[in-house]
Amino acid sequence: MVAEKDTEPWETSYTLQAPVTSLLKRLLPQTKLELNASNVSFPRISVKQLTYGQVSRTRLPHTLGLVSLSVDPSGKQALYNTLEGLTCLWDLEDGELKGTFESYARSAESTEPSWSVSLNPKGGSYASTGGTGNVTIHSAEADSFGERRATLTSGRSKFGMYCKHSPDGARVAMSSEAGQIYIFDLASNALQTTYSSHAMGVRSLAWSADSNLLLSASEDKRLILHDVRVSASGKPGSGAVATLSGHSSWVLSTDISPDGRLAVSGSADKTMKVWDIGARAAVSTVQDTGEVWSVSWRPKPPAHGTAGAFVSGGEDGVVRWWRSAGAG
Repeated sequence: MVAEKDTEPWETSYTLQAPVTSLLKRLLPQTKLELNASNVSFPRISVKQLTYGQVSRTRLPHTLGLVSLSVDPSGKQALYNTLEGLTCLWDLEDGELKGTFESYARSAESTEPSWSVSLNPKGGSYASTGGTGNVTIHSAEADSFGERRATLTSGRSKFGMYCKHSPDGARVAMSSEAGQIYIFDLASNALQTTYSSHAMGVRSLAWSADSNLLLSASEDKRLILHDVRVSASGKPGSGAVATLSGHSSWVLSTDISPDGRLAVSGSADKTMKVWDIGARAAVSTVQDTGEVWSVSWRPKPPAHGTAGAFVSGGEDGVVRWWRSAGAG
């Protein structure tokens, strides 16, 4: 492992006190908005104006916590899922729900509720995973929201922890509680490749903007970078190309910057690490006050020579906006 060099110190530029523990964060493409979902005593989802830290729109609280959040590339729609498996599509412009689906309702098609959900960036559908260990493709259209279109079988019968579409919408990745990562081709609805990179559950996945790299964050305290490019012959990429080690406890969240130069990770060890993807090394460690459950880069690419900004949320119930020192 390459020794860490704190070449890019980070500082908070905004701190927003949330009334509950913040679980899921997404910075929207408008760059001045942040989407925040929470999972404890007062579960709700809200949009905040980052310039002033004010809540501009909030959905009414749910009975149980929110466990998954996905936003379309335009930042106009958000898909979220609750602890019991209620999936909702929220229009961020007019504040209205465009669809709800009770995945926990038993049927011949499904016996397990959804846990993690992901909007297809091409629109029209979303993916879900949960207790079956498979990926289900659902309609995201208002008149047929939640309708099951396909089941992508992993060959497992246990828990799918996280699913995430590639930015080009061609594939969807799913991680398991045992450490495997499955990548499905959406044109054929077939399993394309399986990576057994981790020794424990994989909590988070992040794609590079060009859909060539996939970063996984695991309970085994590591992040692993995978080359998932497919050759003209259909052969999968080389798989794991780098292991990023340095956290002392579970890695709970990760994201890759829009320019593909950096990654950020949040851990149960109460730190965030910023990684140089090219150098395969951590360039900075940021100390927080509690477990870091979610991190998200600002979608707008940073100016040349700067590191951009990201937000974090976690155990202490505080939303923090981070920027590299001197970024202005």
